[in-house]
Amino acid sequence: MRSVIQYSDKQDWTEGMGGSLVFGRTSLVWLGLIVLLCGVPLLSPAQTEQVPVVQEVSNTDEAAAASAPEQMVNPPQNGTISGTVEDQLGAVNAGATVQFFGEKESESQEVLSGDNGEFSFAHIAPGPFHLTISAPGFVAQEVAGVLHPGQFYIVPRIMLAVSGGASEVHVKLSPVEVAEEQIKEEEKQRVFGIVPNFYVTYDPDPVPLNARQKFHLAWKSTTDPVTFIGVGTLAGFEQAADEYSGYGQGMQGYAKRYGAAYAYIFAGTFIGSAVLPSVLKQDPRYFYRGTGRTRSRIGYALANSVMCRGDNQRWQPNYSTIMGAFAAGGISYLYYPSSNRSAGLLVQNSLIKIAESSLAGIFQEFVVRKLSPRARNQAQSQP
Repeated sequence: MRSVIQYSDKQDWTEGMGGSLVFGRTSLVWLGLIVLLCGVPLLSPAQTEQVPVVQEVSNTDEAAAASAPEQMVNPPQNGTISGTVEDQLGAVNAGATVQFFGEKESESQEVLSGDNGEFSFAHIAPGPFHLTISAPGFVAQEVAGVLHPGQFYIVPRIMLAVSGGASEVHVKLSPVEVAEEQIKEEEKQRVFGIVPNFYVTYDPDPVPLNARQKFHLAWKSTTDPVTFIGVGTLAGFEQAADEYSGYGQGMQGYAKRYGAAYAYIFAGTFIGSAVLPSVLKQDPRYFYRGTGRTRSRIGYALANSVMCRGDNQRWQPNYSTIMGAFAAGGISYLYYPSSNRSAGLLVQNSLIKIAESSLAGIFQEFVVRKLSPRARNQAQSQP
């Protein structure tokens, strides 16, 4: 009995122990599976979040590592900007202020143009820029551009215009240039706006003409279209009055009269107003007086045929007009008809030429200016 009980106790204990062990192993297995199943979803999101972060950091590091050597090998290259400053006459402008403005305010610079008008800015960072060029008495100029890496940028020619308010800027013309301007004005003078009135000056202080200008004025006068028309009219009157009958009538006679009249005017103008005035240093123009008593002005105008102003600004005998009249008469003696040639004709034509000069002076002093629009405008513009 006792043994059975012991056996039973032992079996019960053994069974109890065995059950406990079986229960313990099964519990551990389930517990491990639960933990494993619970642990996987908890770790996966963490791993999912960490992978792209690690990848992103890795890509950034690789890009930085790749670009750093490239920047060290090919750094941005600075450039140079240069140019030349001139005035409106094409002369270099030394001492002009040139200001440089870049993208950054700290890049601003300022230099002065050198003796040759040149300026330069070195070690300039690439990019857009702006230049301002100024000088006393001139209108400031502005230039804009874009400088590329390593470029030597040459600014197009900078021309400064004279400022309208710059009273200290003066341009002095030579006497020859002043005389040229006077001739240009005289060539615009026409009676009724048509008839040439080139050989009179209304300037109170005219500059003497040189030889080239005297010949130019003579050529301008003898080749003016109105001169040819006037000669044709004179030849017509001569033919109508049958003057110089040796020429005959008809077109042939008219052509001879026309040629003789033009030859006389051409020779008289060039000899008396260009050749002799150049040799004798005399001025062939009429110097308008316009003031004083009428009698005084008449005497002044009549004396113009025998008195003239020299290139030295002094009055002297008018050898050019007197000798020119006789020279032109002598030349006309050669082509007039033999039946009309005589010493009296030579003297007659010469004296007529001198008288015409005196009569022209009267008209210039009292009439012509009122009939010349250009001359009236000059009178109104003079102080």
